[in-house]
Parts: sequence; structure tokens; C-alpha cells
Amino acid sequence: MTRFWTRVVVLLTVLLGINYIAWRWLASLNWDAWWIAVPLVAAETYSLIDVMLFGMTVWRLKIRKAAPPPPADATVDVFITTYNEPLDLVMTTALAAKRIRHPHSTWILDDGARPEMRRLAEEHGLGYVTRSEDWKNMPRHAKAGNLNNALMVTEGEFLLILDADQIPEPDILDKTLGYFTNPKVALVQTPQYFSNVPASDPLGSQAPLFYGPIQQGKDGWNAAFFCGSNAILRREALMQLGLVGYVKETEKSIRRALAASQSAIRKARKSADSDNRLVAQMLDEVEAATLEARRQLDDGESLSEITYRVRRKVDQAVQALVQADVSALQADLEEIAAMELAHVGDSGVPVVADDAVQRMSARDWSPLGAIESVQAVLDALSVERTGEAQPVMPLATISVTEDMATAMRIHGMGWESVYHHEVLAYGLAPEDLATMLTQRLRWAQGTIQVMLRENPLVQRGLKLGQRLMYFATMWTYLSGFAAVIYFAAPIVYLLLGILPVTSLSADFFIRFIPFMVVNQLLFAIAGRGIPTWRGQQYSLALFPTWIKACTTAARNVWFGRPLGFAVTPKDRQTGGPSWSLIRPQIVVSVLLAISSVVGIARLAAGMSEPIGTLVNVAWVVFDLVVMSILVRAVLYKGFEADGFEEGSGPENLPAEGLIEERKTDGS
Repeated sequence: MTRFWTRVVVLLTVLLGINYIAWRWLASLNWDAWWIAVPLVAAETYSLIDVMLFGMTVWRLKIRKAAPPPPADATVDVFITTYNEPLDLVMTTALAAKRIRHPHSTWILDDGARPEMRRLAEEHGLGYVTRSEDWKNMPRHAKAGNLNNALMVTEGEFLLILDADQIPEPDILDKTLGYFTNPKVALVQTPQYFSNVPASDPLGSQAPLFYGPIQQGKDGWNAAFFCGSNAILRREALMQLGLVGYVKETEKSIRRALAASQSAIRKARKSADSDNRLVAQMLDEVEAATLEARRQLDDGESLSEITYRVRRKVDQAVQALVQADVSALQADLEEIAAMELAHVGDSGVPVVADDAVQRMSARDWSPLGAIESVQAVLDALSVERTGEAQPVMPLATISVTEDMATAMRIHGMGWESVYHHEVLAYGLAPEDLATMLTQRLRWAQGTIQVMLRENPLVQRGLKLGQRLMYFATMWTYLSGFAAVIYFAAPIVYLLLGILPVTSLSADFFIRFIPFMVVNQLLFAIAGRGIPTWRGQQYSLALFPTWIKACTTAARNVWFGRPLGFAVTPKDRQTGGPSWSLIRPQIVVSVLLAISSVVGIARLAAGMSEPIGTLVNVAWVVFDLVVMSILVRAVLYKGFEADGFEEGSGPENLPAEGLIEERKTDGS
């Protein structure tokens, strides 16, 4: 019944939204103020697409029953990823993981290579993995590289991946491994739940809408994706992904080298002696070999055979030209010797005549130079990934967050995923605004990187629903640009009296109000009582973070500028309230407040319309209420201030006691 009413409200939302936006574009734009009118309607169109994608997500909401019993003989490696987290925090998680009931091996993947971490692991009978020397002076790829390294030294059929702070329940594998009795399932994701979040959740960490209707909806489209932790993956799928990725990257590299060789051959022809038939013949043969190699690539022939044949042809050309060079050099030396013997200067020293110097300088001394650039380009024809620590990288390394790209590639190969909607691990959320902003920025940057590098709308292997489900998540991070317009529009009207619509007539209200009401109703019904207001606040209030994520990710993808990678601190950062972190929001809030005062003054002076002023003042009040969450976030003192004392935090409790403490006090 819930699905039925959800679909009814989705249809109403789409119909009313299209009716409103069509009217806005066709009949309501104030072209005299196009500079604010067009951006505003574009922002509204963006929001409608966002709502439609959400409606499509919850259209196939999937409520799963319990998983089948797990295979008794399934072998599992539990990976606990860490870089610089406190040792006691990591060990709390590791010891809890060791107590998982299903037979398994527990591994600490220490990217910090700390001797004390190794010692603790050995003392407690835990596996310990760190990077090998092969990674020295090579790209490390952050967490993805850490996991890829561990995959090569472990053997479990399935992998349970946990962040350093995620305390697992003892039955986490009992309740999830059974899904893998379906041989097509490659991934089972469970929610990320944080035990150090108060009921008010001032930093918006719990994300109940995402770890609920959104993931359940994506699950209905076979698009529930990997979220970095609290997930079980099939090793076979990851290794297949790594091998396929290796072949694809190698093929791309070969295609680029062959394409570049065509340009190099053209340049070589221009620089070579036009009368040197040997050089022309060798260039023709090399060009024919590269064209044949490109045809063989299209036909799917062996990459190693293709590269071998092309390299062989180039080597033969080089040998022929070297031999020609040697012969020409020998002839030149004989000519010089003859000239020296024929002409002796007044001092008795052999002299080369001026006409001989001119003839020698005009001579093509090195026909080999004409093909050097071609040879340099074709040196890239190699099936070895010499720029990486290991040739096979199962987890995607195209983003600072490895999870979404990896899941998308797995789905593209035809595998299936499962979202198991039950909290089976308890983690630690950021306890200060600075840490939260660092975390959200990294998530957003990683998502935008994936969108720019492997846009799901054009990826092969994905079904239409899967394409849209991945794109929906990426689309939401563009909201920062729309937010700027939503804040600017009421300021422009209240300060300057410029309205972006022709008028606030009945036509506007009978279209806008029903759409907004049904829009909120959709969130309420799809969420089935889950609080969504905090998420709506942060989607607008963090607009500088979203904009920064988009611009920095674009510079990284298009121009190669580094992003850096910051591990989210697990401890509250010391210091007083950091108002500088929200300086742009403070400026916007001040402008909103000033504009409302000016607008009311203009209304009192008879300089503006009552309806327009009241609507825009109400809009300002809504914006200020949205922004107000940031004041609470800056002043938030952490979970300890809400009931925990210093020294009694989660890192100091035994694993089992911590789980119970978090479930009791953090719910």
C-alpha cells in the first residue's frame, strides 16, 4: 500500500512540477530583468529534475526480507582500513571484528605503517597488512590503494570492509552472507549508523533518508551502491573488475600511442630529406604497421600480439636507418680524408676547402633522426602499467572516494547488488563543523570526479534505471549553484524592487503552491516518518562546500590540479567556535536580513507591492531558518557534552560494551 501511495504522489509531483515550470518558461519571465529572471527559472528547473529523479528512485522502493542462511563454507576476510586513527580506536573495532561469529580472518590494513599498530595486531592474533616496497614513489590512491594492496595478499572469497571506527555486530555476516547464494550478487551494503550523534543531530550525520528510502529505491533498480564501509563484496567480482579495467586502460593507452604516431609520422616526413628514398620507405612501412594495429584493435585481437608486431616493425626500420647512417658516415669520412690529402695549407697542415664544407653541411647526415619522434611515441606501446605499483587495481582509483565508481563498474559488468536495511555496525560521526565540512567536501569532490570521468549516462553495460540512479546522486551535488540564485532573488526584489516574474498573480500561486505542497508530501510518504528536514537544510546551507567541490573536481579532472586527500579525524578538533568556516553563509544571512528590513520600509513608503513584499519576506525567513542550523553546528561541543564525560568516550570501552553503549545512548 505504501508503494501505491508513493507512486500516486510521485505522479502528482511530476505533473504539477512540469505544469509550473512550463508556465514559468513560457508565460512568466520578466525579460526586462533577464539577468535574474532566467537564472531563477533555470534553478527551479534544476530543482524539478532533482525531484523527478528522487521520485524515480522511490518508485521501485524495495523492502527486503531476511537473507537466506549463509553458506557454511564461505571464506571471509574482514578488512579494517586505517591511516592515522588512534590505536585504541582501531583495536576496538578489530577486536569486535574478531568476535564476528561466522568463520573469518580479520586484517588491519594500516596505511600509516606504524610499528606499534603491527605489534598490537600480532599480540591479539590479527592479520596486519601495509604497503609493500612496490608502492614507493608510485601513486598511492588513498583508501582504494590500501584495499587494492590487501586484495593481493589475502584469499577470502568475500570481503567485509569496515572503517576504523565502525564497530560490527557479531552476527553481521550471518545476516548478510546468505544473499551471495545468488551467484550474480557482488555487493551487499548495510547502513552507516553513528552512535555519537544526539537526537537533534546538529551536523546532519545520520542521513536517514539516504540510508533508507533512497538506498532502498536504488536497490529496486539494482543500483544500490557501495558506500565505503559496512559492506560485503565478492572477491571474484572485484578481481574481474580489476582485470577488465587493466585491459581497458591498456587498450586506451595503445590507441593513444597509435593515434599520436600518425602525427609523428607526418612531422617526420616534413623534416626528412625529400630525396632520401630509404627514409620515405621506412616511414611508409611504420605508418602501415600502425594503421594495421588500429584495425586489429577494432577486431579485438590480442593486445600483446599487436604491440609486439608494431614494435618489431619499428625496430626493423631503425636498424635499416642505422645501417644507412653508418654507410653514409663511412663515405663522408673517406671523402674528408681524400680532401685533406689533396690540399695542404701554407703551414703544412691539411685544410678542408670552403666548397667542401658547404657540401658537407648541406648533406643529410642522419636520416635516423626523421623517425626518432615516431619511435619515441611508439615506446608507449606496452602492456605493462609501469606507472602503477601493481597492474591490476580492482577498486576504482579515478576518484578520492573509491566506492561509487567501483560499484558503478561492477553493475556495468552485469553483477547485482543488495541493500540490507538493518544497522549492523556502529561508527563515529564528526563532532565539530570543521571535520564535517572536510568529510562532505571529500564526498562531493569524489562524486563529481566520477561524473566528469565516467558519466553514468554514457557508460556501457548499465541499464537505463541504473544510469539514472547513479546520475541522481551526482546531480544533487550541483545544488550549490541553484542555492545562490535562491538566495539572490528575494534580495534583488526587496532591495531594488525588481521582480523576476511578470507578476505575482493568481496564475503563479495556483501553480506554485500545489507543487510545493505535493513535493513535501512526497518526502513524508517516501520517508515513512523519517525526519528529512535536517538534510534539506544542509543541502542549501552548505552551498559554498558544494560549489567548491564542483570547481576543484573540475580543475582536477580537466587540468590535473591535485585535490589532496584528508582522512576524516575521529576526535573532536580543539578550539572555540570557528565562525570563519561559515563566512559566506554569514554574509548571505546579513544580506537577507538587511533586504527584508529595506523591503518592509519600501512597502511602508508605498514603493513596492504588498503581495510581492510579503512573499519575498516569507522567502527570506525560510532562508534564514535554513541557515540557522549552521549557528548550532558552530556552537556544537560534541557528543560528550550531551552526556559523555571526558575519558569515557567510545575508544576506552571494550568492544561488546561499546556496542551496547552506542545502541543505548546514541539511538
